[in-house]
Amino acid sequence: MYSVGFNRYGGTPPVVKNLILINVVLLVATWALNARFSYDLTEKLGLFYVGSPNFRPYQLITHMFMHGGLTHIFFNMFALWMFGKILENVWGSKRFFFYYMVTGLGAAALHLFVMYLQISHVETVIRAFANSPSPELFASIVKKHFDFAQAASAGLTDSWSVDPTNSAYAAQAMQALREYFTYLVNIPTVGASGAVYGVLLAFGMLFPNTELMLLFPPIPIKAKWIVIGYGSLELYLGITQPGSNIAHFAHLGGMLFGFILIKYWNTKRTDFF
Repeated sequence: MYSVGFNRYGGTPPVVKNLILINVVLLVATWALNARFSYDLTEKLGLFYVGSPNFRPYQLITHMFMHGGLTHIFFNMFALWMFGKILENVWGSKRFFFYYMVTGLGAAALHLFVMYLQISHVETVIRAFANSPSPELFASIVKKHFDFAQAASAGLTDSWSVDPTNSAYAAQAMQALREYFTYLVNIPTVGASGAVYGVLLAFGMLFPNTELMLLFPPIPIKAKWIVIGYGSLELYLGITQPGSNIAHFAHLGGMLFGFILIKYWNTKRTDFF
């Protein structure tokens, strides 16, 4: 049984401190390089789909230290500091760092697998469209799979609807779908969220009955219910919003691999509290 004492968690332990520092430094470097040289560091260190020409194996690690902006990095690093420092003090720095990296890599693995399923499905949909093109089907595909392009494709859809037998519009629509698909395949994923969700999962498993005060609404809720709530929400959003710019299944991947690793470490242990 773990003893949660105040003096035990008074400072920020080294792994959490250095993880936060690396993330902040890379965000500042991204801004500086973009402003000074118009060089986008995200194109090198963000995680691309395996089928993208921009994919590199090292991105499985580097994407965990990249972020899209201040809000993104603030919430991730705040959660890492809040829960990670407790876990590092309980487990020790080596075990915590190992756990953090495993959950981050697990998050990337599940995210890429789900992307493979989604992109394979979109390829099938586009091939079906090529066999039987229509303005209605074009609008439906864009709305469901390329939400980011709805405004750009509206003019073509409207013009084609007026003259649905015009093969030139069908060719333009097919070309547009190919371009949207290429863009989709080459969107990088960044952020420590997968590993941070793994950290949240670990805190909920080790200290399930610890009450945490929410901001909205400002009421205390046990850690186990917060973990279950976040996990359920991410699963729902991942299924219902497949085109979202938030990698919901990466969050779930961090929690899943964290759960497996903790169970492996504590096969004979049942006295968490």
